Amino acid sequence: MTDLHPFLEHLSAIARAVTVGRAVPAADNKAGAGAYDPVTELDRAAERALRAAIEEAFPDDGIEGEEYGLVRADARRRWLLDPIDGTRALICGLPSWTTLVALMEDGQPVAGFIDAPALGELLVGLPGATMLDGRPVRTSACDDLAAARLSSTDPYLFEGGEYEAFTRVRRSVRLARYGYDALAYARLAAGHLDLVIENKLHRHDWAALVPVVRGAGGVVGNWQGGDDLEAGAIVAAATPGLFAQAIAALNA
Repeated sequence: MTDLHPFLEHLSAIARAVTVGRAVPAADNKAGAGAYDPVTELDRAAERALRAAIEEAFPDDGIEGEEYGLVRADARRRWLLDPIDGTRALICGLPSWTTLVALMEDGQPVAGFIDAPALGELLVGLPGATMLDGRPVRTSACDDLAAARLSSTDPYLFEGGEYEAFTRVRRSVRLARYGYDALAYARLAAGHLDLVIENKLHRHDWAALVPVVRGAGGVVGNWQGGDDLEAGAIVAAATPGLFAQAIAALNA
């Protein structure tokens, strides 16, 4: 699996060549009336470039991207692509947007990266190791919810009972920060955050986060403490003890 590291770095460089230093084009709204889900030509161009590189290197693998859908759905290996995660940040001139790529085998994410091009930071997650620009990183040792640094992209992700559950956790931690999309998971893997709780994520949103967090020693699961992430309700924690406390608080 470690032989994938150079290829993942190669994919990062390909996406950066498309996105870094470019003027941000006007955004289209994929959500239609009543909601806002922006996409730009940078999103589309980056995904096209990533797809072309994967097709050349692994022509039998499946590829599923946010902008251009799925090919070879029956392949045992599948690449998940989110060319720009955090397009809202991009169009607001904020540096927290990322590129996410994951490799799935038999439906499970086994390798991937979180690349923050505007910050010049690339985290590659492989079984047993996560590297930040070639240097191993580890999650923090925090196992006390009261001492935890929590992040979530936005409170609007939670409704009704979900909001009440998240609020129980937020009121229990040392501090909470919002608005970082996938960058929060990168910061957790590097030891700067301790806990991330989100909801309503699609597979292309969470697939790359799993190997990055787990490779750094962290835990990723759903709100019930299980491993099935398909519903998009995600808890990522620096330690098993902190994960267990967060799950208990969510389900109190």
